[in-house]
Amino acid sequence: MILDEIAAHVREEIETRRRKIPPSALRERPLFHLPSRRFEESLSAKGRRIIAEIKRASPSKGVIRDEFNAVEIAKLYAANGASALSVLTENRFFQGHLEYLEKIKREVPLPLLRKDFILDRYQLLESRSFGADAVLLIAALLDPVFLKDLLEEAKSVLLDALIEIHTETELESALQAGARMVGINNRDLRTFEIDLGTTERLLPKVPSGIVVVCESGIETVEQIQRFEALGVHRFLIGETLMRARDPGAKLRELLMNGQS
Repeated sequence: MILDEIAAHVREEIETRRRKIPPSALRERPLFHLPSRRFEESLSAKGRRIIAEIKRASPSKGVIRDEFNAVEIAKLYAANGASALSVLTENRFFQGHLEYLEKIKREVPLPLLRKDFILDRYQLLESRSFGADAVLLIAALLDPVFLKDLLEEAKSVLLDALIEIHTETELESALQAGARMVGINNRDLRTFEIDLGTTERLLPKVPSGIVVVCESGIETVEQIQRFEALGVHRFLIGETLMRARDPGAKLRELLMNGQS
């Protein structure tokens, strides 16, 4: 399965980077010591909140955007109402780069979510030291006990954590780990098929007080309004924005009549 292939590649990359930059060196990088921009807090305000994603490619779609400048896209998002940014950093399958985080951090004031396949504590130190304010933890990839360990480790280095789920079992793991935020992914990472009904099915099972983010498959204001009627007001949107001729204008369109 592609998910297993991605995970195997990521593990190899982690070891390569660990040899190049040991944990002690990561802690010495200037960005490691900057105050957090409070990703979770940015999603807690009332009204429609969009985490705008910076993603050049994906395993299922190939290259999504040919003209790609991560910093300029981030600036467009910031100027058009994004609450936070999601930055793909996996290199082989998504053509992302860890350095995108650092470059964007220096140019754009929004909270940054590192979107990658986090499988090791080393990646948390790495995320913080390159400018992330939060990380995505994918429940499908992590043993429930290790998920809890990673969540606690993230807190210790001032990283918020968005735990991504696709099934009720994964939701249970996230809640047992102490999740404060869950991202319901409408995309099945093992088949890459999208079903917007995933959010509808899982939402009633999420306890009150947990921040819920709807991920994948959002293309129109009408879809957003459909989820808002169910009580979901936070969305992570990537491909729809990346395919738009003007990502900033598309973001503004998706926020229309929804942000207080």
